[in-house]
Amino acid sequence: MSAPEYDIRSPALGETMAAKDVAAIGVASASDGSKGLVVGLVAMVLAALAMSISPSLVRLADVGPFASAFWRVFLALPILWVWMRYAEAAGADAPRASFTLATILAGLAFTGDLFFWHLAILRTTIANATFFATMAPLWVVIFGWLLLRQRVNRATLVGLLVCLSGGTALVVQSLAFNPSRAVGDTLGIITGAFFGLYFLAVGAARGRTNAARATFELSVVTSAILFVVAFFFEPRMLPQSVSGWGVLLALGLVSHAGGQGLVSVALGRLPTVFSSLVIFLETIAAALFAWVLFGENVTLIQALGGIIIVAGIWISRPRTP
Repeated sequence: MSAPEYDIRSPALGETMAAKDVAAIGVASASDGSKGLVVGLVAMVLAALAMSISPSLVRLADVGPFASAFWRVFLALPILWVWMRYAEAAGADAPRASFTLATILAGLAFTGDLFFWHLAILRTTIANATFFATMAPLWVVIFGWLLLRQRVNRATLVGLLVCLSGGTALVVQSLAFNPSRAVGDTLGIITGAFFGLYFLAVGAARGRTNAARATFELSVVTSAILFVVAFFFEPRMLPQSVSGWGVLLALGLVSHAGGQGLVSVALGRLPTVFSSLVIFLETIAAALFAWVLFGENVTLIQALGGIIIVAGIWISRPRTP
């Protein structure tokens, strides 16, 4: 007697197979989601570290703030173009829409960010300039609510407040009113607002294109505008020494190609507000670079501030089912 055969179309067996399929898909989705969050978080941490050296490099550059901002973006374009071509040849799964409105707005926002930040770095302490610039999460929440009607959960708001308190501790010694730094501090606050808009725009752009193309195209927009600004407002465009070119190359390859490229990667995998919170790590690293290169000492209170920032990022971390 042959073994009984079962019709795969039977209702009972069909239901069992459907349940197993759904369970398998659920496990795969959770696994993929967790992997995406880890990749995004690692990219954002590395981006913060890559960008944290930029204030010190701007101080060391032998050209003015607008020229250094232009070269920072322009010198990164060949690397970003190669990355874009490689990513798309390898079959990047995101659509390849070119120069979307969101990408152009990201380029405009980043232009404003660099314009005011490079001025702020030269007119206040590196710690202050970086702290005010990394207040971008606050502006992401404000602009996200005002412009896009986005809301954030309670954990994210608590994490934001904790990060802000930690960042304040990092710069508490230099936050006291000082007329010689007032202009620089104000420029830093404006920088943070533009940086917040940049996060929102890149987050929107990543919905229609891949990280490499978004970073390259927004950089084209930024470098074109900054060239005009530098041409009219800088006494000279070219650095005067080999070391000067080295500083600009480091700005372009590390801070821009590395930093902004990794930000674009992260924003395709992480919530925008959380991504901007991770940038608070830039404040910690920038303070350490300023201590090593320019003697801006790190105190115990500042060290505690760094720990508080890490705690705030942990509190606001995304949760997966």
